[in-house]
Amino acid sequence: MLLAVTCLVLGDLTLATSAFFVIFFVSVPWLPWVAIAFLRRLRVKTVLQSYPWRELTCRHPRYASGSPATIAIPFREDFTAVFRIVPFPVLLAEVENDHPDRIWFAGDPRFGGVVSPVGGHYPVRVVAHVPRREDAGGDGFDLALRVGLVRRSGKGTRT
Repeated sequence: MLLAVTCLVLGDLTLATSAFFVIFFVSVPWLPWVAIAFLRRLRVKTVLQSYPWRELTCRHPRYASGSPATIAIPFREDFTAVFRIVPFPVLLAEVENDHPDRIWFAGDPRFGGVVSPVGGHYPVRVVAHVPRREDAGGDGFDLALRVGLVRRSGKGTRT
């Protein structure tokens, strides 16, 4: 935009128009991605302000393609949650740290939250790999609803 304005100030309307349209057509397709990333950062911030970090064990199951698209975190002996990293899979299993089988988790095990490998990495949003529907209400439902981990219908959010 600065280039287009500079061309206008110098009196070259043709060059200013060309610069504006090139910049416009290159940047506009990225605006939805920027908006989604901004809104997801707000959700990560809200989750981190509402839930405490917990250090837990984890596994990184691999798909046939070899990519670690999910994280399995055993919360209890009878309940292991499997999460997907959104919006873009991050290879948390390959982040250099001393504890690849440990992860920091903040959120609700039923619906998702935020994870970060022990040893450091930016917080990453995770959602349930298989969408769950829980009864509205119950222990922790109001907090999960307030921070955007679940909808009023009881279904976990996917973004």
